[in-house]
Amino acid sequence: MTELSPPPSVTVHTAIAELAPAAWDACAGTANPFVSHAFLAALEQAGTVGAATGWQPCHLALRDGGGVVLAVAPLYLKTHSMGEYVFDHAWAEASHRAGRRYYPKLQGAVPFTPVPGPRLLVGPAIAPEVARRALAQAMIALCRQVEASSVHVTFAEEEDVAALAAVGFLRRLGWQYHWSNDGYETFDGFLAALSSRRRKAIRKERDAVTASGIALSTLVGDDIKPHHWDSFFRLYQATCDRKWGEAYLNRAFFECLSGSAVGEQAVLILADQDGETVAGAFNMVGEDCLFGRNWGGGAVEVPFLHFEACYYRAIDFAISHRLGRVEAGAQGEHKIARGYLPVPTRSAHWIAAPDLGQAVGRFLDHERGMVERHIAEQRADGPFRRSGSE
Repeated sequence: MTELSPPPSVTVHTAIAELAPAAWDACAGTANPFVSHAFLAALEQAGTVGAATGWQPCHLALRDGGGVVLAVAPLYLKTHSMGEYVFDHAWAEASHRAGRRYYPKLQGAVPFTPVPGPRLLVGPAIAPEVARRALAQAMIALCRQVEASSVHVTFAEEEDVAALAAVGFLRRLGWQYHWSNDGYETFDGFLAALSSRRRKAIRKERDAVTASGIALSTLVGDDIKPHHWDSFFRLYQATCDRKWGEAYLNRAFFECLSGSAVGEQAVLILADQDGETVAGAFNMVGEDCLFGRNWGGGAVEVPFLHFEACYYRAIDFAISHRLGRVEAGAQGEHKIARGYLPVPTRSAHWIAAPDLGQAVGRFLDHERGMVERHIAEQRADGPFRRSGSE
């Protein structure tokens, strides 16, 4: 008689340090730095993520009968809806009006990081569909165990959303603006694909920054020194204070990131004037993508500097490093005129209360159609030349 192996089991971890980096990264892969053990650990080590900030880690690990990690999922118990970029404030208000708690809730995400990527991370020793289903079911079980209102897995890949939907999650569609590299050899090659009006406008914007006397530099990995991070953080914090109130990231995070295994993937674009850094853009580079993350500016008012540092220099970097795309982050229809087109983003949501879940489901069905039409209309009105036109 053949002895059967014990079935896989799921463990919950209140710190990513409880899981070995090699075991986690064997599941996460190398394409997307934000789901790496090092990036998530930097958030926790710096104190930006934790119970004190309303992001209590409760990461899941699917293990075989011998305890070997087969798959993982970054997961957090949250006491608010900040730092997510897929908004559920109206759902929380509806829950409160019905006399129910909405918080805590579970959030499958990379904190403060609206970057699409895998959320159910599967290693090579198990069938992906089996692992994803097990992790999805474990999320629901944990939600019930801790008496949370819901589970939200945001900016997920289609395979993850399909697995989550199969066990009762609701699908949600959103959009972001990404630039795609159509084999361009130079920035001028990219401009040649645009309409004449947009091509001239971008050249005018770039020329204005050059004429201002601003000097821009692109630093990667070890080229970024502590004083560079100091300058960028000062500007990032000032921008957050001016626009949103409180910065999600602290200076310690950038220090932890710089010294981590993904520190070499940091890309910092800095703008200097008269020996002082006056603006900067923080990016991370993956296997085939430059991910735009945070902007810091406002020290001086220079027309088009934000577009140059965040969008055009990112395109320059992607072309020179033969990357397939640039993801410029959440929001911003102004990105379309600069070659960044809308692409769909996906999330999945499980609501414990059946009546609220049904109401949310009806809303998402209606919203999905609106989003699909919005994406199609914006892409049709994009800046690229039509066939036979200039």
